[in-house]
Amino acid sequence: MDQVREVLRYYHYSYKTEQTYSSWILRYIKFYSGKTHPKDMGKNEVERFLSHLTEKMDVSAATQKQALNALVFLYKRVLDIDLGKGITPTRSKRRANLPTVLTQKEVAKLLSGMKDRNALMAKLLYGCGLRLMECIRLRVKDVDFGQSKIFIRNAKGGKDRIVILPESLRKELEEQINHVIALHKDDLEKGLGEVYIPDSLSRKYTNASKETGWQYVFPAKKLSKDPRSGKMMRHHIMESALQKAVKRAVTKAGIYKKASCHTLRHSFATHLLENGTNIRIVQKLMGHNDVKTTEIYTHVMKKDIDSVKSPLDLL
Repeated sequence: MDQVREVLRYYHYSYKTEQTYSSWILRYIKFYSGKTHPKDMGKNEVERFLSHLTEKMDVSAATQKQALNALVFLYKRVLDIDLGKGITPTRSKRRANLPTVLTQKEVAKLLSGMKDRNALMAKLLYGCGLRLMECIRLRVKDVDFGQSKIFIRNAKGGKDRIVILPESLRKELEEQINHVIALHKDDLEKGLGEVYIPDSLSRKYTNASKETGWQYVFPAKKLSKDPRSGKMMRHHIMESALQKAVKRAVTKAGIYKKASCHTLRHSFATHLLENGTNIRIVQKLMGHNDVKTTEIYTHVMKKDIDSVKSPLDLL
């Protein structure tokens, strides 16, 4: 497993992906009683394990694919073994679930029940269409007040994109960044002040980890040991803090839909389309590869649904 982690870091996988892949590889080994080394197994064992996930564990298609990706990485990158083409386990059925979307009134009610930093982050999720970790990992240098833009770096699929900075958040965001600058200055005076940056950049820019621009916009209150370097750093806040705050606000607002942080991103896209924004622009703002992914929001657009009369009401 040390070798697995070493290779994951060599290829610059995120720490979250490192944890996920390591977990799946361990589950695969334990599935075969932990007595057989993966190099002594192959395609048949991988197929049997993936089929077990579907037949006995009833995992989703996305979860099964995640497990497959982890095992392909293990054999291809770590063990240098070719599993061959056509891995054919019993496939999980893809469920065509429509996204949960809040109305604008529900969003306003939810946000009014939040305060301070959590409220600002929730407003960014809805106002910019950010994913949870995109918001949590936002760095000072990526907020451009001059152009009213926010740069999202290394998002899902390793892609970058640009989103609009809502004017209504300008003042709050400036105050938050000023707080980060003061906090970073205090850390530097104590001989600390480092933040995690990818290894390739840390080698190229040796002092970047102590620069203000690289600091997280939403830093943790306490310093912690970086799991990779072992250095004391100021990491970003835990995503669970925002998730819990949003859940409390949903309950407080009396919203009975299954709403979460990601629901605010879904609502951003749907409300843009309802207001007449071109679907290609929404695709770009959301960071979707294929416009078909964006088209799912047209199925839950309130405007289109409201224009339809039930045949019962026409009797």
